[in-house]
Amino acid sequence: MQSQVSQHFQIDIHPNATLGSGIMLDHGTGIVIGETAHVGHNCSILHHVTLGGSGKKGVDRHPKIGSGVLLGAGSSVLGNIKIGDGCQVGAGTLVIEDLPERSVAVGVPANIIGKFVDVTAQPSIGMNQLGSKEADEDIELFSMDGI
Repeated sequence: MQSQVSQHFQIDIHPNATLGSGIMLDHGTGIVIGETAHVGHNCSILHHVTLGGSGKKGVDRHPKIGSGVLLGAGSSVLGNIKIGDGCQVGAGTLVIEDLPERSVAVGVPANIIGKFVDVTAQPSIGMNQLGSKEADEDIELFSMDGI
């Protein structure tokens, strides 16, 4: 069945991956979720997102995604790393190190550029990727010196 889904929808979710409830696969084309990956509750995963392995065999090698996380289009999370609850990962971002809860990360490799002030924030629900006055009030941005 997994092979048929992959062939028809261009989504490859390994049957052993652990997925929480309330996950939205927005424009699901190109999504890849590896064997030992865990995705928390109420996450939004946009098109062409990869939750890929480290390349090692026989070990837990895929990402652990917290609840309420928004993974932007084309982002890649590689290896056995953790993305904390309430994080927002920008489009095209390559995440190869853990991200603390409520952080906002962009770039290749990922740079943390801010954090959500509200400890109950779930960027996956608001889906605000471009910023707005309201969103800017909810995010504490860090200095961009040296980036």
